[in-house]
Amino acid sequence: MNRFTTPWGELALARFPEDPRDPLRAWDAADEYLLRHLAGSDGAPADLSGTVVVVGDRWGALATALAAHHPVQITDSFLTQQATRANLARNGIAADTVRLLSTRDTPPDRIDVLLIRVPKSLALLEDQLHRLAPGVHEGTVVIGTGRVTEIHTSTLKLFERILGPTRTSLAVKKARLIFCTPGPRTERAANPWPHSYALPDGIGVVSGRTVTNHAGTFCAERLDIGTRFLLPHLPRHRGPERIVDLGCGNGVVGTAAALGNPEADVVFIDESYQAVASAEATFRANAGPGATAEFLVGDGLSAVPAESVDLVLNNPPFHTHQATTDTTAWRMFTGSRNALRPGGELWVIGNRHLGYHAKLRRLFGNCEVVASDPKFVILRAVKS
Repeated sequence: MNRFTTPWGELALARFPEDPRDPLRAWDAADEYLLRHLAGSDGAPADLSGTVVVVGDRWGALATALAAHHPVQITDSFLTQQATRANLARNGIAADTVRLLSTRDTPPDRIDVLLIRVPKSLALLEDQLHRLAPGVHEGTVVIGTGRVTEIHTSTLKLFERILGPTRTSLAVKKARLIFCTPGPRTERAANPWPHSYALPDGIGVVSGRTVTNHAGTFCAERLDIGTRFLLPHLPRHRGPERIVDLGCGNGVVGTAAALGNPEADVVFIDESYQAVASAEATFRANAGPGATAEFLVGDGLSAVPAESVDLVLNNPPFHTHQATTDTTAWRMFTGSRNALRPGGELWVIGNRHLGYHAKLRRLFGNCEVVASDPKFVILRAVKS
């Protein structure tokens, strides 16, 4: 936990889940720059008396700082929502001062101040601008913020095309602001998301089938090469079992497991609302009218009862909100060990250089290489 000095006072903030050993802060220079601008550091303070919407807040720093103005926070991240709740409580702020929405929820029908942390995914920005545009009017104050490396010409063109004329500020501490002036409401182009594509041949039971990807989902334009390597090597189990597609993305792995074993109960889990919506669409399109599955947005396997799962399939991310780290993978592995029944299996696909085999061997006491190529390795660990 660190102290964040804002124009409205000092806040105690932490990422979620809080880890005292984690040196990463819950805010950065882009958050600082935006808040200083709103407070009038380079002109008149912004009028925050209307409906304030904060999009893409990484760990709740912006929503917590602006809590007195009752902002609406819109995020694709379950962990961001949990961090926001925790940071509000940490600073003695009532939970209902901030309205928490996901990217799948309907935005407010009138937006007077729109603040956007530029996401890593240009597609997610495009989708959200389309969804927010009906609530934006000519008087709406629209300000984006991000690190210099996150703001590109393509970013500005999206704001310009969907909302109105756009310019940027000078860089301060490697952060920049985006100023957009909404034009009059006119007929806008349709939102192009979600996207769908057909899977290639030679990847097992899902060959030739169609997957659906909402904006921001990992590899939304094509099947990523790691998953393509994993699919033909999935375990060929039969009979009743409970399978978790952990970090499900567009759900193609869990859908393949369900098609390969129709008696299985498959649970799709991701911390991204966009991903879980994609997984459900992919499953529904391919598994048949009578097939059932569970779709959970959450913090890994924290909501899954201990020793209730037979198989976990996992392609762990090695970054979280732009930070490269193995923390998420390690939490997925430990959560899997807790959720698996004795004899249950964790199957992991990862880049060879990440060294997941050492972590799994330390945690499970065993780790077997199922298949490998020059880039990827598929690992299997069994709970004793």
